[in-house]
Amino acid sequence: MTANTTLRSNNGKVRVDNHTQCYHCSEPLPSTPIPFDEKNFCCEGCRTVYEILNTNGLCQYYSIDETAGISLRGKRKEEYAFLEDPEVLKRLVQFSDGKTTRITLFLPQIHCASCIWLLENLYKLTDGIHTSQVNFLKRELHLVFSEEQTSLRKIAETLASIGYAPAINLGSLDEKSRPVINRSFAYKIGVAGFAFGNIMLLSFPEYLGLNQLTESGFAKYFGLLNILLSLPVIFFSAQDYFRSAYQSLKRAQLNIDVPLALGAAVLFLRSVYEILSHTGAGYMDSLAGLIFFLLIGKWFQQRTYHHISFERDYKSYFPISARKKVDQTEQSVALDKLDTGDIIYVRNGELIPADAIILRGEANVDYSFVTGEAEPVRIPAGEKVFAGGRQMGGVLELSLSKKVSQSYLTQLWNEDAFNKKQESQASVLANKVSRYFTTAILLVGFGTLIYWLPRDMVIAINAFTAVLIVACPCAGALAVPFTLGNALRILGRYNFFLKNTNAIEALYRIDTIVVDKTGTITAGQSSTVQFVGEPLTATEKQLIVALSGQSNHPASKLIHAELSKEIDEAMDYPILNFEETVGKGVEASVGHRNIKLGSRKFMDQILLNPNMDGEGVYVQINNEIKGYFVLEHFLRPQALETLQYFQSLGEVYLLSGDNDREAELLAPIFKERGNMHFRQSPKDKLQFIQELQNEGHRVLMLGDGLNDAGALRQADAGIAVTEDTANFTPASDAILSADRFHRLPAFIHYARKSVVLVFGAYSLALLYNIVGLSFAVQGALSPVVAAILMPLSSITIVIFGTIASNWLAARVLKK
Repeated sequence: MTANTTLRSNNGKVRVDNHTQCYHCSEPLPSTPIPFDEKNFCCEGCRTVYEILNTNGLCQYYSIDETAGISLRGKRKEEYAFLEDPEVLKRLVQFSDGKTTRITLFLPQIHCASCIWLLENLYKLTDGIHTSQVNFLKRELHLVFSEEQTSLRKIAETLASIGYAPAINLGSLDEKSRPVINRSFAYKIGVAGFAFGNIMLLSFPEYLGLNQLTESGFAKYFGLLNILLSLPVIFFSAQDYFRSAYQSLKRAQLNIDVPLALGAAVLFLRSVYEILSHTGAGYMDSLAGLIFFLLIGKWFQQRTYHHISFERDYKSYFPISARKKVDQTEQSVALDKLDTGDIIYVRNGELIPADAIILRGEANVDYSFVTGEAEPVRIPAGEKVFAGGRQMGGVLELSLSKKVSQSYLTQLWNEDAFNKKQESQASVLANKVSRYFTTAILLVGFGTLIYWLPRDMVIAINAFTAVLIVACPCAGALAVPFTLGNALRILGRYNFFLKNTNAIEALYRIDTIVVDKTGTITAGQSSTVQFVGEPLTATEKQLIVALSGQSNHPASKLIHAELSKEIDEAMDYPILNFEETVGKGVEASVGHRNIKLGSRKFMDQILLNPNMDGEGVYVQINNEIKGYFVLEHFLRPQALETLQYFQSLGEVYLLSGDNDREAELLAPIFKERGNMHFRQSPKDKLQFIQELQNEGHRVLMLGDGLNDAGALRQADAGIAVTEDTANFTPASDAILSADRFHRLPAFIHYARKSVVLVFGAYSLALLYNIVGLSFAVQGALSPVVAAILMPLSSITIVIFGTIASNWLAARVLKK
């Protein structure tokens, strides 16, 4: 055996390797441990994992969390040859273009920060892995890898070799949802409930004061039975609390499970002593009741959170529609109404909502949302395209080969590239609660114990245990997910879709508002179009209709709609080399003619005609300027009231890529002419918001999601206003259906008030703890009553958050 050795890691944490614990998994060593590199291991599996990590410079894994390693003793080697089967891969893989593959794997072994760190550094172990991201709550690993350098089988074998064997089975292929609670947790509740009922039954004579039965000797046997019934409760049903408390103390930290585990241990040890020494009946009924009600409370939290989970609900309401082909016409259809075999149209800049086959058109697909590679991929007709790609060319006619997976699309919305690292006031308060609350409760608990111990040991034990149990910050911790989560679900019903609770908290803090003009505060449907120049021929109109129909820009859509009324039937011209320059215009070869549609500066020819120097959308056909379209925009209904509401929140600015011809129309809305900025490029908008933020402002950006992606992402809160199109804007924090624009003040007011409800929930939890502690420290609260009150406090917060947010919605949103 080797002598005790203390190893200090780079970040100062200490890890002890001795003759009793495996260096990798910290499990007890067998009688003949396996030595390697002056360290002892319990099995070849643990030694191999350490060797792999050490060879690749990943031993920081051990310093992040002292209990990081997963024991591999007795684990059989998994076979992953089935992952080379094309049919299996087809059902598992979310995306593959022959070079890059994207997949999500379920890894049930994920349990700590070290797991996350190691799995997100997986590229150091396996060549070809581009990115690996962990969803800790779901224990999922999102992988993007190169098919030329590695394979799914190799990755699965690598994961298994380091203790993270992916759970791949028929359920994974069928994409069935996992149960709300696992079977082990259900067994723990059942065991605790069974023991609680039977211990109460055996203790019934004592409840009634039947001393004759006590004197007869049956009490001794009933006490022993109570101990036997309590053993599975304390060692099985309560093991998660003890394990969590133990791990927390090993890290020199205090979590909420420490006082709970301490209270349960005190009840058990004190009860065993009383029963065996015949000095009392013990508190086994209180112990079993404590664990049972704690588990019931946890079950209630899990089940309720599952049902009102904003993550699930906003996926169900996800606000992307598609243009479905119906009898040679286009109809806007919600994604959940699409089915395999449906034919849809996807225009430039739109997202492909599901895997599909190209029927017609030239695909130039940007898969950067999926792979991180921004280089568009050209795909000919007849080939397959994958969900998540953005078409960067003309119109595509697609036949869906899969149904839309909205959870996959929203996964793109939540990519790290689009996340904003912010900490909200509500989150700061929650962190402070969890940091200081447990320490304060332990001090109160031991103070109570010290006070009562010389006076009455029974009261001392009861009061000490009751303090540890009743004062639980779980209620406060539930305020944000339940109150704001329910608010997200409610707003989704009104077609205002927020990414997460952080978006609500960001709206609470804004003090400056920046709005785009075209397509945001102005409505395309109510705008007018007038052409200036020589009258267009029927053929020229056909060509312009064909080109403008490829674009999703509001100006192109207006021109397309206006000219379509003037022609008998649109011609099916071949469209080649389509290209759209953000903020400038579109161009393509249409019917063997080169056509440009866009701003004056976008044209090739120098304009010599003094009659053609106006502001508008110019038309150039084969290097000849034909004229320009003057677009007159009208404000959306109640746009004035909406902007006035924004002024009540802070300074309001207008940023527009258009000219200032409509400045007089908008002047009454803004306090100062200097708050209106025209001819702004997407880069100008982004820089303007950065300057505001550098001055300390919290900025809300309102745009149409087309030319405003950078500004939406930069802003503290970004809202994309969309028409009935497939405008998917991962850079935004919220997506608002354009027909609900007039309700935006009510939506934002409701979101801001929802944060106030969170602070109300915290206040309610604090009041509950003050009242509960006032009884507990006096010894007037038994442990079993405290165990009932603790989950009831959590239930109260859940009910408060749900009812209060629903009540607030009835007052604010249903007017």
